[in-house]
Amino acid sequence: MTPERRRELLGDEAIAYINEVVDAAPEPTPDVVERLRQIFSNPQGAAQQQLAVDRPAPRAA
Repeated sequence: MTPERRRELLGDEAIAYINEVVDAAPEPTPDVVERLRQIFSNPQGAAQQQLAVDRPAPRAA
């Protein structure tokens, strides 16, 4: 989405409010940054690992 389209949809006041909230947010901690780095560098890996945990073991024949 282009900035122009975003401004058209949201309006200047909403964009200003969003920017204020983002600016007021604290910086993430190093452990959060590292975890996000892992997720973004291997997005399917995290999902596949969770599937393996949630999926029941196959039945024996």
